[in-house]
Amino acid sequence: MRRERDFGTPPSLSPVLVVTRFDVPKAESETFLPRAQAALAAFAARPGYLRGRIGRAADDPSQWVLTTEWIGVGAYRRSLSSYDVKVDAAPLLSLGRDEPSAFEVLHASDGDGSAVTVSRRAHDAEQVGVGEASAPQVDPR
Repeated sequence: MRRERDFGTPPSLSPVLVVTRFDVPKAESETFLPRAQAALAAFAARPGYLRGRIGRAADDPSQWVLTTEWIGVGAYRRSLSSYDVKVDAAPLLSLGRDEPSAFEVLHASDGDGSAVTVSRRAHDAEQVGVGEASAPQVDPR
């Protein structure tokens, strides 16, 4: 069953999935899980947090992932300025792979059917960088 759904978020927001992957040497694997749990707990206490997971690859135990879901990208970005997140999550996130990590959710299947939503990306997202549109005068091209 395919249906339009807002994922429980206000209509102006699109849910966001944040995926951070880690290469954890064997010698550090025992200390990684408690650190990831502390990071996840810090995120879970923030407004807009929906859920999170910590996983390790079955075929390569040096590969770990931390995923969180948020009501929107703003909630995730605001969480990064919280004191607890700066203390418990930011040091861990700094060890993650340098790759895109925040994704807008366009389709989900939660066991009770599939849901789709439309992209909330700005139509000029490919041309306008962060801060470029905030100049005193914006070129109308």
